[in-house]
Amino acid sequence: MKNPWAYTETVKEHFLNPRNFLMGDETKFKADGEGIVGNPICGDQMLIKIQVKTRENGEEYISDIGWKTYGCASAIASTSALSELAKNRTLEDADKISAKEICDYLGGLPEHKFHCSVLGHQALHKAIKNYQEKKAPEGAS
Repeated sequence: MKNPWAYTETVKEHFLNPRNFLMGDETKFKADGEGIVGNPICGDQMLIKIQVKTRENGEEYISDIGWKTYGCASAIASTSALSELAKNRTLEDADKISAKEICDYLGGLPEHKFHCSVLGHQALHKAIKNYQEKKAPEGAS
């Protein structure tokens, strides 16, 4: 008999026990930047909020991250994995996390679910950009 669960154990673990998930009122998470993206075709939507700190050497890094995802098991697991991958990385390194890196971390996703990892990557990119825009001096671009 073929296994009815088409996902890896890592995907299953992140779906059933998501990391860094914003439970309840997400306004309680004091974010320095946030990004939200959605896919009108599948209906998935992801919100990512980041807190940023500066190390002694001047590097800014993601000290904490929280998220909410409205979507399927792949979307939830992908965002959970992304949050683990991004935490404690510099903004520059976190912004380079690719959909493939998320998918590899999870041990793979079904081909028709790969877009879920792309959405998480896009939401994180928007959160980092939002932080940088807030921080930029008035009139700078």
